[in-house]
This record gives sequence, structure tokens and C-alpha cells, in this order.
Amino acid sequence: MRLGVLDIGSNTVHLLLVDAHPGARPVPFASHKRPLSLVQYLEPDGSISDAGQHELTEFVLEAWEFAARHKAEDLLAFCTSAIREATNGPEVLARVKHETTVTLQELTGSEEASMTFFAVRRWHGWGAGPILNLDIGGGSFEMAFGQDELPEVATSVPLGASRLTRDWLADDPPTAKSVKELRRYIQATLKPAVREFDGLGRANVVAGTSKTFRSLARIAGAAPSAAGPYVKRVLHGSDLGVWAQRISAMKAEDRLHLPGVSEARAHQLLAGALVAEAALELFKFKKIKICPWALREGLILRRLDQLVFSGPRELAPHVASPAVEAAV
Repeated sequence: MRLGVLDIGSNTVHLLLVDAHPGARPVPFASHKRPLSLVQYLEPDGSISDAGQHELTEFVLEAWEFAARHKAEDLLAFCTSAIREATNGPEVLARVKHETTVTLQELTGSEEASMTFFAVRRWHGWGAGPILNLDIGGGSFEMAFGQDELPEVATSVPLGASRLTRDWLADDPPTAKSVKELRRYIQATLKPAVREFDGLGRANVVAGTSKTFRSLARIAGAAPSAAGPYVKRVLHGSDLGVWAQRISAMKAEDRLHLPGVSEARAHQLLAGALVAEAALELFKFKKIKICPWALREGLILRRLDQLVFSGPRELAPHVASPAVEAAV
């Protein structure tokens, strides 16, 4: 069967269609996405502007039509921190539903961390033992730890790469003072969150999900995406420290010459590197294994598990399945 997952993130809006059935790995069929940084559409009062809402509703309708055209049988539609933390989040969701009839399910930070962890566990398997997963988004940073399919602790902090760049790194390249102040802020924000993991034991695997981790690993010498998902990719803390220093002295346009760095991500790469560096330091690990599966795959896999008991849903005109609610 063909399933779709519509991900309204802080950096991009992305529809992924996969072919799969219960017990099988989801195989990507088609992808439709657009760079849309909702964080950049925030007004001083924390609300998403009318222009941002218009861009969002246009894409949601476009994505539903894409899914229907390619005969998707079920569609999971969800949003994360950009709408979750906007002061007018409920109004934005209501407008999307009114103009497109698609219901976007709002994931909490812990739900986002849990579903990403679920995907990582399925990727690495039971033999990996305890896993700590780290995910750097545009608006938030998720952390989760556990020995089972779902984590024992899953939490989220407002340390997304796009958010931090907007709030702390106004100059291009950033000043040494702004980088130093951002480092202090990241440490102060992360420390209480990391303490939530005290007493849980030591992870066998520290996994990194998200485009930010993939880009940082690629810069540090990991294989390109063209090499396929099964190539092992590792980001070492020592390399991360070196590259964080180098990137801090570069303009965004110069970062585009680095391998694996897109125009949409170049300006926020430094903020992501500083968050990753601080997380490794506070959790006391020296390397991160890059995992190709993340939140979208977690929600799809969860939905496939449910199909064993409930069967597939038919995709109705302009109506997204409420499966996310059951998945989390």
C-alpha cells in the first residue's frame, strides 16, 4: 500500500510517499517539498504572519493533491515546533483546515522525540542496546533515551538551528562575541534538560537524526547521500569542534562550497554545530552515528503496526487521516 506523511517543520514543508506493508521496510516512492521557514515568518509577538499562513495553506493543498494524484491510501499530516510554539498556533491550524479541509495534528515536543526514537530503534534493532537519540530541527532540539521501542525519557528544548540563528547570529559572518554568547545560552538551556537523563544508564549508541547532523557529518568526511542509506556515517566530536570554529569564520555564501550544504541550510549551520557540540559534551560522548530514519519514518512505521489490527483507510477528498493521534 502507499502511505503519505506530510511534515510541517520549521525549515521545510515536506510530503513523503512510501510503499510498504506491515512487517516490511517503507520504500520511498515520491517526495514533494518546499523550503518554508515558518520561523522567519514570526512577528514580534510570536505569531505567524498572514504571509506565512498563506504560504503554508497553499503548500498543504498542493501536497494533498500530489498525494491523491499518486494514489496514496492514507495520509498522516502533522506539525511540530514552529506552529506548536506560535502564539496564534490554534488559529493557524483552524485556517489550514478551513481553506484545505486537511487537519494538521500538532505533536508535542516529547511526542516528536518519541516517534523519532521509535524510527531509530527500528533502524538499529534490538542488538544496539540502549540508544540516545539527538535531533536538531529548525525550531527545537529533541532528545530521547531508552532500551525498548519507545523511550524512557523524551524531551524537547527551544534550540533549533533556525531559531538560534535568527535570535543570536544576526551578522554574516557572526561576531566572536555573538558566538560566545550563544554558546553560553545553549549550555544554560541544555544542562537542566540533560539532567532528566541522570540515572538511566549509559547508551550503547548515540544516534543523530535530521538534516543538520547529516550535513555536519558530510562536511567532516562522511559519505554523500548518493552512496545510499546503508553506508555507515559517523560524526566525531573532535571533527565537530574543528568545523564549528571554521564555520564561525565563514559567510553563509562561503559555506555553500562545503560538501552537503544546501542554500536553505547554510546560514543556520553554525548554530546547529554549536548545539551538537554542546550535547556531546554534556552527555559525555565522543561520536554520533547518523541515522537515515527520523520522525516521518517513525510515524509511518507506527501506522503500519496499527494496520495489522485496523486495516487501511481510504484517502477521502481533502481529508487527512487522524492516525497521528493514535500513533503517539
